[in-house]
Amino acid sequence: MPAAIELEGLGRHYGERAALQDVSLHLEAGRTLAVLGANGAGKTTLLRILATLLRPHAGLARVLGEALPERGWAVRGRIGLLGHEPLLYRELSARENLGYHARLHGVRSARVGELLERVGLGRRGDEPVRTLSRGMAQRVAVCRAVLHEPALLLLDEPLANLDPAASELVAPLIGRGCGATRVLISHDPGRVLGEADVVLGLRGGRPVLLAPAGELGPSDLRALYA
Repeated sequence: MPAAIELEGLGRHYGERAALQDVSLHLEAGRTLAVLGANGAGKTTLLRILATLLRPHAGLARVLGEALPERGWAVRGRIGLLGHEPLLYRELSARENLGYHARLHGVRSARVGELLERVGLGRRGDEPVRTLSRGMAQRVAVCRAVLHEPALLLLDEPLANLDPAASELVAPLIGRGCGATRVLISHDPGRVLGEADVVLGLRGGRPVLLAPAGELGPSDLRALYA
């Protein structure tokens, strides 16, 4: 399988503080990488580099066959990002938000309505985002991330604010069966073992664990948070 993500000695710092140091990995297309670690371990920094939102200060990075940051412009339209914030215009409706992104990506407008129906928001799609609950806004954000059918999904706590019923609704869009390569950040190691093919553990910005998910047990993951 071709590589979706290739990192070699990747590093990033903020002033004198190293946020990432010497991260290397190879992730095949269609597989899922789970990134684990305590707060401040470098997880979100790594995700933002892969999303072309941050420039690495050391090492090499290639995403979907394109070198970063030089060719970031060529890969952005093939990436779907779901971060801590829903990245929605609060005064616009869910339908208007998704319609805006559909036009940016050249996506047929009918897909907006299809996605809203799939996440159970077909009847709420014309209400301003500011009137929706956090869980509903998160479902709209999931729709935004997958609207253009990206080859790579970058998911930072994607089930945040979702109850079990809502989690089931979005699972076909961002879960194991969605067809995209995924990078998944979660504070729930138990959930990750069932979702991931490969686990990267970070501590203080350094990789301390890189292994197939099937070879890891709860004790291996708990050590990351010690």
